[in-house]
Amino acid sequence: MNTHNFPTLFILFLTLSYISPLISTLESPSPINIWPKPRSFTWTSPHAIPLSPSFTISSPSHRYLTPAVNRYLRQILTTNYTPLTPPKLNLTTPPLQTLTVTVTDLTPPLTHGVNESYTLTIPSNTSIATLIAATPWAAMRGLESFSQLVWASPAQVGAGLVITDWPMFEHRGVVLDTSRNFYPVEDLLRLIGAMSANKLNAFHWHITDSQSFPLGLKSEPELAGKGSYGPGMAYSGDDVERVVEFGLEHGVRIVPEIDMPGHTGSWAEAYPEIVACANMFWWPAGAPWEDRLASEPGTGHLNPLIPKTYDVVKNVIKETTTLFPDTFYHAGADEIVPGCWKADPTIQKHLADNGTLSQVLEIFINNTNPYIVSLNRTVVYWEDVILDAGIKVNPSILSPETTIMQTWNGGPDNTKRLVSAGYRTIVSSSDYYYLDCGHGDFTGNNSAYDQPPGFDQKKGGSWCGPFKTWQLIYNYDITYGLNETEAKLVLGGEVALWSEQADPTVLDSRIWPRASAMAEALWSGNRDETGMKRSAEATDRLSEWIHRMVSRGVKAEPIQPLWCIRNPGMCNTMNPIF
Repeated sequence: MNTHNFPTLFILFLTLSYISPLISTLESPSPINIWPKPRSFTWTSPHAIPLSPSFTISSPSHRYLTPAVNRYLRQILTTNYTPLTPPKLNLTTPPLQTLTVTVTDLTPPLTHGVNESYTLTIPSNTSIATLIAATPWAAMRGLESFSQLVWASPAQVGAGLVITDWPMFEHRGVVLDTSRNFYPVEDLLRLIGAMSANKLNAFHWHITDSQSFPLGLKSEPELAGKGSYGPGMAYSGDDVERVVEFGLEHGVRIVPEIDMPGHTGSWAEAYPEIVACANMFWWPAGAPWEDRLASEPGTGHLNPLIPKTYDVVKNVIKETTTLFPDTFYHAGADEIVPGCWKADPTIQKHLADNGTLSQVLEIFINNTNPYIVSLNRTVVYWEDVILDAGIKVNPSILSPETTIMQTWNGGPDNTKRLVSAGYRTIVSSSDYYYLDCGHGDFTGNNSAYDQPPGFDQKKGGSWCGPFKTWQLIYNYDITYGLNETEAKLVLGGEVALWSEQADPTVLDSRIWPRASAMAEALWSGNRDETGMKRSAEATDRLSEWIHRMVSRGVKAEPIQPLWCIRNPGMCNTMNPIF
């Protein structure tokens, strides 16, 4: 032991002794758990009953619920899941023969705000369990919970329990960028399936960007024909329909994003005349950062001052809303880089006539927003459209009734700014929810990496570094600093995977289990019944959930050595008992 450090260690010991009761308050662990943790889980005398080999699920007929029931029945009867720590429960009789599903209202479509509440009852003394759900989509949530209560071979299920469950936040999602690197449809389906298992309900599909345009459109075939990475790296209408239908069968909405007017360099392959600064080097030699043409390699902004721009844009919007039935349409509008528009002669003339770049953006929004709204869509924009320090529109042209804002900068401060202005808000703070952070920078010949030993690595070359751990994500309160009225405007959150350094080979491990951490925080919260943070209690449960996800074909990364869950408490940072 280094005795020079003894005073410091002693002070740390006293401090931890004092605060440990405050931070280590844990809920009593259940023998088997559900992720995300239900809002109410009553299991006064934990035990198990056999699952009959002829077990069946009885439910009303429904276009999307029926496939879900069949899927869960196959999973339950064939998985033979072996937990990392097998529950020590007495096995009683009779065996469970049937799960009876009752849906209060079969008619609501899968849309934002649909009721997801359910009650699951597995009695001790009967062969029938019941799932009472408000809607078909709520029934899917209950089926997932039931499936996580089944384990072993022959199968057994927890009994003598009642779960009453509903989400804290209505919008719980994942953003995936399929422009910078392409993801085949099968990868998207695996992601959506895993989202459903985690009770996430919105796949925000950032389809296009400056690097590629992988969406095949009949009205504008040249955009993907020339702007995609090539054959086999574009999504056809049939592909989109398959993704949308798969989402509906899993209770996951598919929200498309066609980012514009920035992030549109790929459009120039088909229409160079409507794109400013296309195919130019992103950061001119010797120029200060403020004079860059893009924030990363891949330049190009649509030119709002050219009428033809709107001919193409409206075709894209119209067909996209036809392909994607969801009521949300994400129109982007982030990261307008002044240098790009300033490089265009048409915009230069506008500026010479005392115009501003904010006026240029406002022209674009005024020409596109009413059109999107006319298609019965609520328009989602990134926060930049009204919060950017340099180029932004007057909020008065974006009605809070038809507009949702998505925040990605400034943490709780920007959330506060948006809800204070009356906008419903989706939280994707890069400080907490960006899953691509912490992997360095992807540009070549970067001198930042050629340094002598011992230099301060700071964020490791990643603009949003360091890596966002599951604990950081779990503990983030997305309504932090808001009053009750403001907090009601926060619809929920989305973790984001931008794909500069991601592709199908790392998709699962980059997203899971960190998206699972957000999933529980937004479904049932990150605090126990006393109001204390419960990430410590969640650790073993999350390890078990990772194991179950892997058994289902999702290659989630581990959060601890297997030794930890087999030696409870031994991997904590501190022992709560001194």
